[in-house]
Amino acid sequence: MNKTCLIIGGGMGGLFTGAFLAKNSVKVTVLEKNKIIGGGLQCFQRNGKIFETGMHVLGGFHPGGNLRKICSYLGILDKLKIQHIPDDCMDELYYHKTGEVFNIASGRKGFVESLAAYFPKEKANLKRYTDELYRITDEVSRFSLREETSFLQVHSENFRMPADKLIASYIDDLKLRDVLAYLNPFYSGIEGLTPAYVHALLSVLYINGASRFEGGSQQLAQALQDVIESNGGQVILGCNVIQVNVKDRCVTHILTAEGNKYTADFFVSSLHPTVLTGIITPGTFRPGFVNRLNSLPDTASAFSVYIDLKDKAFPYIDHTCYYNEDYGQIWQQENEPIETWPRAFMYMTPPDADQTQYASRLLVHCLMDFKEVERWENTITGHRGEDYEVWKKQRVEAILAKLSLVHPGIKEAVANIYSASPLTIRDFYGTRRGSIFGYRKDCDNMFEAILPVYTKVKNLYLTGQNLILHGNCGVPLTALSTAEAVLGRNIINEINDYDETDC
Repeated sequence: MNKTCLIIGGGMGGLFTGAFLAKNSVKVTVLEKNKIIGGGLQCFQRNGKIFETGMHVLGGFHPGGNLRKICSYLGILDKLKIQHIPDDCMDELYYHKTGEVFNIASGRKGFVESLAAYFPKEKANLKRYTDELYRITDEVSRFSLREETSFLQVHSENFRMPADKLIASYIDDLKLRDVLAYLNPFYSGIEGLTPAYVHALLSVLYINGASRFEGGSQQLAQALQDVIESNGGQVILGCNVIQVNVKDRCVTHILTAEGNKYTADFFVSSLHPTVLTGIITPGTFRPGFVNRLNSLPDTASAFSVYIDLKDKAFPYIDHTCYYNEDYGQIWQQENEPIETWPRAFMYMTPPDADQTQYASRLLVHCLMDFKEVERWENTITGHRGEDYEVWKKQRVEAILAKLSLVHPGIKEAVANIYSASPLTIRDFYGTRRGSIFGYRKDCDNMFEAILPVYTKVKNLYLTGQNLILHGNCGVPLTALSTAEAVLGRNIINEINDYDETDC
């Protein structure tokens, strides 16, 4: 009889873990508290238009990419509608104070040459810097789908140093240092604190080629669910786990708010670790470990604006854009005063299946500290009060005012506007304080915020963005480690050997 596994949480981590296990003959049950699966892959629909909530830009889907190989192995690559962003300009940076615009190309050579066109004296430094990004990334075997004994290995000094210092150690021009940190909105980096490896992994992921979903990110969640169900598993929605019962260092069963009891041979939690410790049998984990989890800081949250555009009113932009008020602010995005917020944001027009020269939607994403919404933290969606709605409207107007500096006609192009605050993210994603990138990594305490997929409970494992690395690459790679731990064997070589034509 096949082994059984129950996964708590149907976000990207839970779904990828479940798909890996299901493909390897484990009968999987995923319990998701929301009415829709996917976590950061979730989409919502308004007026017939699909809006992505979290997964906007993809890496690893170009030929040879780690996510492309993983999806081929799972048999879902041909089910995904993915559009590659043009190599000659994957990202566009705008600095309002000076009016400067930088178009950044993808590809190792293209990345260097596109920036050297603006900073010709730095070309040699850019080459050395980019080479070092790739060398640092090579220290993480899993990123390249290589076998590894443990993440807790001896790493180079550059791997461990603060990301801003790594950039400064190779680049002399202060403006270029700022430009090279432009991906900060994808990891919420802090000057002197965020390790260089986080910056390197995200940078290399996108330098190798960026992509976007055509028709929304929910398709990936659905494809993963299909893998689970086609292999005899199930995904149950609206199922909120409130108790994880442990006896003799083994999970015996879990209970849901709906009064249901579930048993399995193995259990995987994709919950935030502090949520898990709050519902597991008291005494399962040592108080010191629980206190450590509770004290670890989370990364920033975000405020997002979703714009339903009028027909033929705004041009389609085939790359991602970044607005910056000025130089010297890239590492302080989440802590800026609300009076001057936002001084930086990312925006894009997601592609449609029948994309024309005009966009149908526009997304704006700004980092935001949860403290801005603490006064409403004890409220629930739809019942936060009129003052909260006024506050949200003010934030939307602040974003539109800055966006109008780049696109003067944007307000006239708006048909409808929807927004999401850190509270929205907290409640729908189930993350503490609405954190969008998991625990904050600290270069002075490198492994304090990196948790293993194993626990002291024999049949309980962890997955998700709070363990090793977040995002569309980090979470699936962590899920792979979790699945291998449950299976008790390595499947990474099977992924590497898998031919795309077999899917």
